[in-house]
Amino acid sequence: MVQLFASCERAFRSASALVPDALLLLVARLGIAGIFFMSGRTKVDGIIHISDSTYELFRSEYALPLIPPDVAAVAATWSEHIFPILLVLGLFTRVSALALFMMTMTIQLFVYPDAWPTHLSWVAILLPLIFRGGGAWSADAVATRR
Repeated sequence: MVQLFASCERAFRSASALVPDALLLLVARLGIAGIFFMSGRTKVDGIIHISDSTYELFRSEYALPLIPPDVAAVAATWSEHIFPILLVLGLFTRVSALALFMMTMTIQLFVYPDAWPTHLSWVAILLPLIFRGGGAWSADAVATRR
């Protein structure tokens, strides 16, 4: 059994050398961007007109302490459009991932506290982007090379 585990570990180590960190970070950026962007699209009519149902949702189900519902609706809708686009580009990756992390924590604490498995999976994707950045295949990397 130990031999089997050792063989598997060697195989995974060899395969791991073939997969660059840039690819893993790109997949993380695209994956989490898709989640938030699609959520943002449910809040609008047309290109970026915030729907009446979105405002109602923030008055009732998504009501937050200290933030007026109309302000929260606009902030969330724009955030779910802008930050995912920046993540896809790999531009301001750390800031964008941090903003979406803070949004996730707000949702977890004040809106859907029982949805922690979903939110934990989002956090697992966002943390490497916050602490490692967008990777070599990002606009951030291109900008820092110059």
